[in-house]
Amino acid sequence: MEKLIIGNHVSFKKDTQFKGSVLEELSYGGNAFMFYTGAPQNTARAEIIDSLTLEGMQIMKENGMDLRNVIVHAPYIINPANTANLDFSINFLRQEIDRVEKLGVTKLVLHPGSHVNLGEEVAIHNIINTLNACILSDTKVIVCLETMAGKGSEMGKTFKELKQIIDGVTYKEKVMVCLDTCHLNDAGYDLTKFDEILEEFDKVIGIEKIGCVHINDSKNDKGAHKDRHENFGLGTIGFDTLINIIYNDKLKDVPKILETPYIGETDDSKNRLFPPYKFEIEMIRNKKFNPNLLEDIRNYYK
Repeated sequence: MEKLIIGNHVSFKKDTQFKGSVLEELSYGGNAFMFYTGAPQNTARAEIIDSLTLEGMQIMKENGMDLRNVIVHAPYIINPANTANLDFSINFLRQEIDRVEKLGVTKLVLHPGSHVNLGEEVAIHNIINTLNACILSDTKVIVCLETMAGKGSEMGKTFKELKQIIDGVTYKEKVMVCLDTCHLNDAGYDLTKFDEILEEFDKVIGIEKIGCVHINDSKNDKGAHKDRHENFGLGTIGFDTLINIIYNDKLKDVPKILETPYIGETDDSKNRLFPPYKFEIEMIRNKKFNPNLLEDIRNYYK
């Protein structure tokens, strides 16, 4: 029986870094995880502490976790699609790739960005130029372009767009794709026909190019182009459809990462938020929907 590769987004704190990320994931019962190396909305970055990285790797080894199932997410402030601040995007992406390499992680998820009235053709040109400036012959990191919802002028909303980008990259063997279930739904893909989606992806890009999958339910109807994540089984995609995606045999070796929202108190004045991942991963492993999901999460963290 194949081992399910499932995990979620975790924190990467200045004082505990990679070791802290590993321990957080273990507390949720996952065997894969994703993190930012710093805040996604700014350039503040703590220096990588090698001893914490090595301690984290040792803990992973002791718990049967594979480093190939660890993902770093590039910060949102990198916008490869727009000419404005393109030098910043290139320089900061280079720095992030260096940090990922220093951590020993092999995959970096990147949003293709928004063209902001420049048009899609210019955007694709900019994204290709950015990737070619950052992915060199000796780059060890695989950049995974994320499928996007098509909000505003977002790029990456169709497989065709991603294919155009990949085709323009010199070292295209170092570029893969991150499927996001919420984004696919909001972009207009019918996830109840996921096998057909995979067939289309295979024809356009090649199924071997799927580097990871973000598992998120959606608050929106199919084709809404809004990108609002919902907790597992509580959105418009639904529990059964998401379970079928996770357990699709063609993706058995691909890490699946939850990016579902934290759960708030019933009394909003307390302003406390709780991670849902321990309970969502349990549902996924059991393949059984928990109708008391939100209540169980709140009770657990009281």
